[in-house]
Amino acid sequence: MSRRYSRNISDYLTLRRQSSMPVWVDIAWRVLFVFGLIAAAVAVHWFDRNGLQDSYDGDVSFLDVIYFTMISITTTGYGDIAPVTERARMFDALLVTPIRIFVVLIFLGTAYNFVFKRTWDNWRMKIIQNNLHDHIVIAGFGTSGKEAVQELIARGTNPEEIVVVDPFDDALAQAEKLGCAVINGDATRDVTLMNVKISRARSMIVSAGRDDTSILIVLTARHLAYHLPISVSVRASDNEMLARQAGATTVINPVSFAGLLLAGSCEGAKISDYLSDLASATGRVKLVQRPVEEDEVGMAMKDIVKEGLGVRIYRDNNMYGFWEDEASELEAGDIIVEIMPGNGADKEGADADAD
Repeated sequence: MSRRYSRNISDYLTLRRQSSMPVWVDIAWRVLFVFGLIAAAVAVHWFDRNGLQDSYDGDVSFLDVIYFTMISITTTGYGDIAPVTERARMFDALLVTPIRIFVVLIFLGTAYNFVFKRTWDNWRMKIIQNNLHDHIVIAGFGTSGKEAVQELIARGTNPEEIVVVDPFDDALAQAEKLGCAVINGDATRDVTLMNVKISRARSMIVSAGRDDTSILIVLTARHLAYHLPISVSVRASDNEMLARQAGATTVINPVSFAGLLLAGSCEGAKISDYLSDLASATGRVKLVQRPVEEDEVGMAMKDIVKEGLGVRIYRDNNMYGFWEDEASELEAGDIIVEIMPGNGADKEGADADAD
């Protein structure tokens, strides 16, 4: 999201798809409810028609009751028919007046939902879309998606820069509580990803819960944004290649990673702890990726890393460890992966000082 935009995205309505209920059904039940309330008011007036007085002919017929009910509910009140007994006035005050209020509220609510609210929501949605730049799109807010968002926020990402796409309102409600913009939709469809301005996003995380759905989302996103870095979670190892062929930049297999942690724990109980520490922003250490700076070209990797430890460089799609000759002389365009102090290092240091 553009840094020039000072307002909070939460000040505006979050992106949402229109209600799954057809418009005509929504209007129909409202109309039926109004007719039901009017029928109840007619029944009350007809039951106590002796308490009404007609100044025209002195006789209160059924049509007169309908007429009086309609002008009472619409608050027109011509005065030609009026309640004259205490009971009739009590019925009108305690029963008809609440019905009148409900009918007016239903009409106002219908006008708001189908005219004012839709116009207002569309306008505010346009504001959000116009200011979505350099944001992160999360497709799927299940367990993995939620963990990813929480980790991004812990690493310093502003939640206003995160847009969550999910078909379930419960998941979206949780994302909204974290401060993210949300849209109820199918991320495999072009229109959904276009609504979140996928072409202007800085990255995308896909965790749909099913490998086939996740891969289809990657395909959809890739053809809309060819430059977009896409990270996807797949569970079956034979789908990892398919995900890469679909256009994923990074493929994560949580099952395989869990197996690596379990195997590492057999070699030493602290190995899995350290690996988990590296993956979390709240740990004492963290992994950082950055490009080689201009004044670092020609130097050895071990000589440029001051606060941490350089462990790997990437050069021309190849990777080299800190012990290899390539790490002794950095070149322009190299990418360095470093182990740096994490957020937890300062916290634990502060706790130690307090003790």
